[in-house]
Amino acid sequence: MNPSLQPVRVMGVLNVTPDSFSDGGRFAEFDTSLAQARRMIADGADILDVGGESTRPGAAAVDEATEIARVVPLIAAIRAESAVPISIDTMKPAVARAAARAGATMWNDVTALRHSPDSLATAAALGCDVVLMHMQGEPGTMQAEPHYADVVAEVAAFLSQRTDAAMAAGVARDRIWLDPGIGFGKHMTAHNLPLLAGLDRIVALGFPVLLGASRKSFISALDDGNRPADARLGGSIAAALAGAAAGVAAVRVHDVRETVQALRVWTAIAQAGSAG
Repeated sequence: MNPSLQPVRVMGVLNVTPDSFSDGGRFAEFDTSLAQARRMIADGADILDVGGESTRPGAAAVDEATEIARVVPLIAAIRAESAVPISIDTMKPAVARAAARAGATMWNDVTALRHSPDSLATAAALGCDVVLMHMQGEPGTMQAEPHYADVVAEVAAFLSQRTDAAMAAGVARDRIWLDPGIGFGKHMTAHNLPLLAGLDRIVALGFPVLLGASRKSFISALDDGNRPADARLGGSIAAALAGAAAGVAAVRVHDVRETVQALRVWTAIAQAGSAG
């Protein structure tokens, strides 16, 4: 089978924060967040990505204790009733360690293990899967004036450097995932679109790629410019299918059921064409 026709896993986004760009704190309470986790599992999510600190531009920083208090009870509750893989979306090693003890098996780090001097060693010690994401700048200021001479080449070079650093620190090669960081230190269309068009060059680095384009602002910019985050489903699915065509291993999405359905139909059509 063509590599681009391999099944694409769906990672469901579960933000337990009061200030997420995508859901406005709808799942900040334990009962609602657990109900949403159950819903996403029923809808076909292959992985759940739990986050306790917003990384939207201008978001306020959260201390370790608060972040742990937000995510650990939920991770433990999900693990108690489901074997679904759980990812912890954090940049803090202490939060990753607490989440792993509660049942998380993947660390999704928007800083690519650069936030703390302990990040690389912690990832190696945990032995879990690790997502290394590209971001130019810091969450609070990353969208101020992002600049690239060649966005695809620069993102690929950065991710290659971070995989080398992770493996040198003891992270197993087969535990490393890459994320090009759509919307993180990238201009809405000038950078995000070429990066999406060049995903095959990120895939060619030889690691599984996680694409997180769901509900991002570039979708609204291509529409009428005023679409709120929860009105960007069509664009989110289009980006997910572009990722599938490029050979990404997983897509990180808010709308699990609709994305699962779209990927099933796209895969069936592609496989039928390949067989013919």
